Amino acid sequence: MSSKPIFRSPKTRAWRRVRIAAALLLLAWIAMAVWHNYKPLPEGLSAEMPLRSVDGLRFLADYSWVDARGRRQIEQRIFDRVLELIDQAERVIVIDMFLFNHFAGNPDGPDMRPLSAEVTDALIRRKREAPELRAILITDPINHFYGSLDLELFDRLRNGGVEVVITELKKLRASNPAWSGIWRLCCQWFGRADDGGWLPNPVGDQQVSMRSVLELLNFKANHRKTLVVDSAAGWTGMVTSGNAHDASSAHSNIAIEFSGPAALDLLATEAAVAEFSAPGLDWPEVGRRPIEHGSTAGTRIQVLTEAAIRDALLASLERAGQGDRIDLAMFYLSHRSTIEALIAAQARGARVRVVLDPNEGAFGREKSGIPNRSVAAELTDAGVRVRWCNTTGEQCHDKAVAIHYANGRAELIAGSANFTRRNLDDLNLETNVRVVAHADAEVVADFDAYFDRRWNNRPGETYSRPYPAFAKEGWFRYWRYRFMEFTGLSTF
Repeated sequence: MSSKPIFRSPKTRAWRRVRIAAALLLLAWIAMAVWHNYKPLPEGLSAEMPLRSVDGLRFLADYSWVDARGRRQIEQRIFDRVLELIDQAERVIVIDMFLFNHFAGNPDGPDMRPLSAEVTDALIRRKREAPELRAILITDPINHFYGSLDLELFDRLRNGGVEVVITELKKLRASNPAWSGIWRLCCQWFGRADDGGWLPNPVGDQQVSMRSVLELLNFKANHRKTLVVDSAAGWTGMVTSGNAHDASSAHSNIAIEFSGPAALDLLATEAAVAEFSAPGLDWPEVGRRPIEHGSTAGTRIQVLTEAAIRDALLASLERAGQGDRIDLAMFYLSHRSTIEALIAAQARGARVRVVLDPNEGAFGREKSGIPNRSVAAELTDAGVRVRWCNTTGEQCHDKAVAIHYANGRAELIAGSANFTRRNLDDLNLETNVRVVAHADAEVVADFDAYFDRRWNNRPGETYSRPYPAFAKEGWFRYWRYRFMEFTGLSTF
């Protein structure tokens, strides 16, 4: 007996094709997300440079506080020094700045400083005074909003002989893989509108294109903030948490300045970014970096980028125990391994103090307190002492930690990196330095004075507030923070 043929209706066949197509798209999305989450990094990233002898080592800080009348006061040093170093350069200036624009600020505000214009003017002026000098600015595409905006500052720099390199973020791993998988399949192919666009700009006034907004959602960034110059005195480098960004000019920030071989290490880490972002760029020739075999007993410095910052940080925290002290000041703290290491050090007998930004506002926009308030609750429950920066619209943008060991040695790790997954796990571009020194070294003493000024306040000067000022915390916000940190569906 012959079997009866099975016939499918056209509607059934169409639905089967739809299901197959949907399954293939889902597989393609997952494959894109996984690949771009784990793909190899460009050469030269995640760099762990050698510990170097160092000259001219300085700790710098920008302070903001509230005076006895409730008014915000500001004390700035970092960009004053940046401008001085630019003016001293003879052959090479390389500056890498995440934010380099005038967006999202009130230019008539009493605390506004036109940092982007000041640095632009200084670079053009020095290039005019020394025509043979190479001046290179490396920056993030958020400053022209991923191609939607024509930034006048960049035009002025290029016309003045300064070479502008926009970081090629596609080469980096996916910070937000769920979205990046979709972006790679469809939206990256959209063209850019020559006339800007029609959507509101989330960081400025000019309208932007749909493609640029969708690109923003990848949450990738060259978040570095560095400067390298040469002068008659030799090579000098600086790493900082501060941006040449007008709306950031009231923030508190930190910086480390140093001279010697480590400045050439810093320059080499910037060459790696230029290599994949502007392959045709003729990078300045500066000679071979020295190999050192001297004593490690004195003050030494190490340039670290990307995940090398995380590895050095965790190793330093894991060495801390009974009789040691850890002082941390941070804009965003959410990296799980770092939080666990702080709690473990506290349990071993280390005295841990943490000053955090309350995450209550950013450039006039109200924020939810995530992640710092959730993390602060967890740290406080473990016995860690926490205080909040007393912000009044600005941000407590510091990114530094010092570990004082009972044997008289200390380590200071500072720079551009927040202690978050995005900043420490080979996703953003970041640069920090690690200083190893005697606890009474000047750079360590200067950091201690900075931290104590924040922690203890001064008569008529309120820098920080006690933990109960923002202590309200619930399970929903905590697990929301954990989900956002794990998935990358966040801006921190």
